[in-house]
Amino acid sequence: MPGARDPPAERPAMPRAFADDPSDGEGVGPLAIRYFMNAAGDGPSLGRIDWEAGDFAVLATGQTIVGELLCEAVGLRARERVLDVATGSGNVALAAARRRARATGVDFVLRLLERARERAAVERLPIQLCVGDARRLPFLDGPFDAVLSAFGVMFVPNAELAASELRRVCRAGGRVGLASWTPNGFIGRQFDALERPPRSPGRSDARRLWGTEEGLHQLFGSAADVRVVPRSLLLRGDSVERMVEGLRRNLGPMVQVFARLDAAQGRLLESELLDLVRQFNVAGDGTALVPADYLEAVVRM
Repeated sequence: MPGARDPPAERPAMPRAFADDPSDGEGVGPLAIRYFMNAAGDGPSLGRIDWEAGDFAVLATGQTIVGELLCEAVGLRARERVLDVATGSGNVALAAARRRARATGVDFVLRLLERARERAAVERLPIQLCVGDARRLPFLDGPFDAVLSAFGVMFVPNAELAASELRRVCRAGGRVGLASWTPNGFIGRQFDALERPPRSPGRSDARRLWGTEEGLHQLFGSAADVRVVPRSLLLRGDSVERMVEGLRRNLGPMVQVFARLDAAQGRLLESELLDLVRQFNVAGDGTALVPADYLEAVVRM
């Protein structure tokens, strides 16, 4: 990988610009993406191939308001150091930068980071972007005032490890802010439909922990100061069929699932997804207007 560094024996050293001032590093800004080898010792991040398929940035455009609300929920101040974990195309990092915070976005999908870089350049926002693994974040302990993630870290297979990394890189007295799909909302049900074979009732599912207050206490401790606000994001489409078509084309995990199915299985899954959109659709005029419930959470460190 161009610009990658040899992985050290221990945790990767934090770059000088990240350790000191995210705004003063040489070559750092909306036109630079830093690379780090995965130091978790277990190969590429799980799920990377899934999220590299399609073009999730197209879907993330409709979720921009979530990052804005999350930044307000944690009460960002100018010059605070903010990390957006699993930043994707940069929704939360850009929202933080608009509030004059020193924003860094980390993700393992370079294609999405390129979209974030393009957006930052258009808005002339000085964010930092780096390739990294949410299970082994390439930062020293406690450099960030706020550590945020919207619909990102919840998809890391090892939820406990991901939560411990969020805590580790957040300073004492800082905040962890999260936006996570609820298990029984539209997106939660959508990902249930993508389980092939279907998940057995007793089988654990890491992503479900993030979308409930009980799950967050399991991840951050029963005594953690966790404050939650249930929210709903309205998803829009020209029609039910066009909405499913857009998901099939752009949602990486869905692209991968359909690629593994034969024709009959693909038709069955498409029918299930169409029925799901119809079940949640509240438009009533031939278009699609689908409320997607999520949980906004702020955890005080």
